Amino acid sequence: MILVSGATGGIGGEVCRLLHEAKVQFRAMCRKPEQVERFKKDGIEAVLGDFDRPETLADAMQGCDRLFLITPPTPDQVDQETAAIDAAKRAGVARIVKISASDGNVRSTVPWAKSHALIDHHLRDAGIGWTILKPTAFMQNFFWFKDPIAKGFLPQIAGKGSVSWVDTRDVARVAARVLIEEGHNHATYFLTGPETLDMKEAASRLSQVTKRKVRYLDVPNPIFKLILRLTGNSRWMANGLIAQFSDVVAGHHDIDPTFEIERLTGVAPKSFTAFVRDHRDEFVHSN
Repeated sequence: MILVSGATGGIGGEVCRLLHEAKVQFRAMCRKPEQVERFKKDGIEAVLGDFDRPETLADAMQGCDRLFLITPPTPDQVDQETAAIDAAKRAGVARIVKISASDGNVRSTVPWAKSHALIDHHLRDAGIGWTILKPTAFMQNFFWFKDPIAKGFLPQIAGKGSVSWVDTRDVARVAARVLIEEGHNHATYFLTGPETLDMKEAASRLSQVTKRKVRYLDVPNPIFKLILRLTGNSRWMANGLIAQFSDVVAGHHDIDPTFEIERLTGVAPKSFTAFVRDHRDEFVHSN
């Protein structure tokens, strides 16, 4: 039995869909009773569990031998995930498949990059089986800028820095595969897209697919922070994203494609052009 955390999120929800489609026995962990009911209506086993309340995890994990571990980046991420790892060990979970980050580093100024590094160290030392997935930046992050993109510009602070952007659906495909299969214990996989793009090229791809001119604007940090805040990001998240894209400028995210997604799943990862094509309407129609 697999327990899937983050079941109502983008990656976790896709993992649930893939496991359900493959007829694999799993349980979706949710924070709210109405979320549990929605899964049950779809014929999926679901249970209440909350990383902010570790006392709820024992019941959620009962009878599970594998855990898919993912939490959104927050100031509490280290406490949440280390508590989950400890609870999984007590519950007899044999292996945890964890979503980490390609830029994980205990000395990083990017808060979630440091958090993931600390959590990864804890997991490796916990005396439990593990598989760590380290994706690069998500293509879905461009949704933060869909309104300005629809108006013809892509605001960023990444300079000429480039990233091998990865689609979260591909990350979920890998997660589902390694959760189902044996042979991935104590493995770390770096997950990238098929190519490395800077923001100028990303804007060009957006223009090609939407049939509208999209210009990359390398804006000052305060303007970028304002845009992030106006799109619903907290001050902590906005400051972290500024630090992260400063890392992009410094070349810390400019890693070559690893082709691990195709090797592990047999299917090549989506290109940025394919991602934009799949979500074209969201980049064309602004609020």
